[in-house]
Amino acid sequence: MALVTWSDKYSMQIKEIDDQHKVLVGMINELHDAMKQAKSKEKSLEIINKMAEYTQFHFSTEEKYMQRFDYPDFKKHKHEHEKFVEKVVNFKKDYENGKAGISYDILNFLKEWLVKHIQQTDKKYAPLFIEKGVK
Repeated sequence: MALVTWSDKYSMQIKEIDDQHKVLVGMINELHDAMKQAKSKEKSLEIINKMAEYTQFHFSTEEKYMQRFDYPDFKKHKHEHEKFVEKVVNFKKDYENGKAGISYDILNFLKEWLVKHIQQTDKKYAPLFIEKGVK
């Protein structure tokens, strides 16, 4: 069973952003599956690396539009992105160095952060992006 199941309540009504959010949801589920199946540390690290890389790509997409459209909460939103990236990078380092393992605490953090960020923070920019023609 998936840790996070995509539903319309997460939709921004912007295909490009929704598609990227779906990829992130899929990566959280992939990491969850790897953990449940006791996959190797290398496999988990591969997923974490892929997630860290894709998250930065996704954040850059959002931030590009925010800057282009003069989104008023850009700095606050960008700061949330930076804090998330910092947390993931620190977790990744600890995991690589054997200081931390993948736990349900980490998975729940990823899930809760993504769901909350989409539903509360990202939803705020959706009307502006839609008004400006982002599809």
